[in-house]
Amino acid sequence: MRSFRNAALGLVGAAALASASDVHDLKKDTFTDFIKGHDLVLAEFFAPWCGHCKALAPEYEEAATTLKEKDIPLVKVDCTEEVDLCKDYGVEGYPTVKVFRGPDNHVPYSGQRKAPAIISYMTKQALPAVSVLTSDTLEEFKTADKVVLVAFYEADDKVSNTTFSEVAESLRDDYLFGATNDAALAEAEGVKRPAIVLYKTFDEKKNTFEEKFDKEAITSFTKTAAIPLVGEVGPDTYAGYMAAGIPLGYIFAETPEERETLAETLKPIAQKHKGKINLATIDAKAFGAHAGNLNLEADKWPAFAIQETVKNQKFPFDQSKKVTHDEISAFVQDFVDGKISPSVKSEPIPEKQEGSVKVVVAHNYEEVVNEDKDVLLEFYAPWCGHCKALAPKYEELAALYSENPDLAPKVTIAKVDATANDVPDEISGFPTIKLFPAGAKDSPILYSGSRTIEDLAAFIKENGKYKADAYEGRNETEDLKDDAGAAQQVVGEAAAAATEKAEETAEGVKEKVKSKVSEATEAVKTAAGDTDAVQDEHDEL
Repeated sequence: MRSFRNAALGLVGAAALASASDVHDLKKDTFTDFIKGHDLVLAEFFAPWCGHCKALAPEYEEAATTLKEKDIPLVKVDCTEEVDLCKDYGVEGYPTVKVFRGPDNHVPYSGQRKAPAIISYMTKQALPAVSVLTSDTLEEFKTADKVVLVAFYEADDKVSNTTFSEVAESLRDDYLFGATNDAALAEAEGVKRPAIVLYKTFDEKKNTFEEKFDKEAITSFTKTAAIPLVGEVGPDTYAGYMAAGIPLGYIFAETPEERETLAETLKPIAQKHKGKINLATIDAKAFGAHAGNLNLEADKWPAFAIQETVKNQKFPFDQSKKVTHDEISAFVQDFVDGKISPSVKSEPIPEKQEGSVKVVVAHNYEEVVNEDKDVLLEFYAPWCGHCKALAPKYEELAALYSENPDLAPKVTIAKVDATANDVPDEISGFPTIKLFPAGAKDSPILYSGSRTIEDLAAFIKENGKYKADAYEGRNETEDLKDDAGAAQQVVGEAAAAATEKAEETAEGVKEKVKSKVSEATEAVKTAAGDTDAVQDEHDEL
């Protein structure tokens, strides 16, 4: 057992370590100059009370220490103190993390909130889209990340050079790219120029692309070869599987040993259908709730299901059958051959639409979205606090159109419970709001502005086919009428409250006050919790 003196020294050491942070704490008067003084900076905008910020803090510190050696600084800004600075950069939730290349050149950080992911992401950002390689640097570059791509082409092959550079620019957030025109290196790697070799730390260790250099073909090759034959779905890999653009077969199992055994059993299936479907295990204990999203029964493992990621269709494997090589092989083959119909979870189509917001379910989704109107659709979850807060404003917004005879034929405001209905859209958080313009239903526009009636109406006017203006024709008299109506309602509620109070005993009033105080306290707790969940209020893997 350690002595008290040693323990005390340990605490002193820990305190010194904590104070020696490699994350720069910036203020409004230091932020701009610091950003100008560095080519590349990662900035976190946070609030001290935010639970997600607290979870990110140690990961951010670890990444800062590693990236300090590469001269890539990490900074943080306390938005409860630097309100104006955070407002200037459009911070609406915490933590907001942005990559800066100068004060006016910044983009959202799109990686995972773990130290290795931050380090990998920022390392890629610091390098050129394509690193020029030589015999002295190739070997080190091949192991610089889990997946790297190296192009081998002749010095005067401008077409291959340009095409590869374009692919590298579009995928630089995900992979490292290098190139060489050294003929001896190409020969040593066993390729005929032009060619691309994808080096990876798993499966067969490398794959070679020797077809004609075409941007789409190279992109497809990269996304297919970069994914393990049978990987594992988790927080660090889920986005990659979704971005691959091909179906994903989930293998649910509770223990690491069982997942490993099933992975080996089903690997030949993955090899046979490589490029057509990905297979991956998933921890049923940690992420069993996701089985419900795939129309599987929870708590019945092992289980298997296929998700068509582009159309978000679900194909659950019969859970009364065992997950074996032969059963899954036949199921996957039938899926690839188009012999299986997707499972569709849907609430009943409403017999009568009540209110101004049109209720959408899976069985009438296509009908509503594809009608010849500009359709604003909210994807919500019943438990989502932000959705509940939006509901009255969304109803008001809908009334602006449904009660206007000129606008009602042009605009539909609708909502769908995305937890109870299968929809073809991939939804990463709630609420998600999309506009499906008339005549362009295949290109919905994601809404990312403030959730106010005015901003939503402006979004519809700007992006809809009909440029419908919900406020056109409204005059000062109508606004006064609205104000008068609201005032009358307040007076009426106050009068009713006064009457009710007069009828209550003193003890009754006392109890009611206690109740209201309790309700208010709970409301504050709920609000704080909802605010904390701005970034992650969804079923996140």
